[in-house]
Amino acid sequence: MKTDPNCIFCKIVAGELPKFKVYEDENTLSFLTIEPMSKGHTLVIPKEHVPNVFETSPDTWSLAQETVRKVAHAVEKAMQADGVNINMNNREHAGQVVDHFHIHIIPRYKGDDLQHWPTRKIAAGEGDEISTKISSTL
Repeated sequence: MKTDPNCIFCKIVAGELPKFKVYEDENTLSFLTIEPMSKGHTLVIPKEHVPNVFETSPDTWSLAQETVRKVAHAVEKAMQADGVNINMNNREHAGQVVDHFHIHIIPRYKGDDLQHWPTRKIAAGEGDEISTKISSTL
């Protein structure tokens, strides 16, 4: 399994740094973040060092997503949340702080004052142009 000796999450997986473990299996680890947006804010990571979604294998992605599904149910139930946000930031300019694939499970509560992303209306003709551009790269 690939690891990075300078990666904080690899150090957590190796037991070199403390964690508030929520769930662990052979391939993934889930633990509370130390800078939560709300109580119960949990991270899911693959144990293998993978920087982001662009560099992960289909198998690692699938294993992590199954852990996210399990843990999201547990977080919502245990924290008596009204819902959860599931979020993954990829690369620095998208807000990724630790260069190790990780997915946030954030409990949400009615009236919690956490803000959603700002939105805008799609401009006339923009939808066709953008969808064609994206589709052509698949």
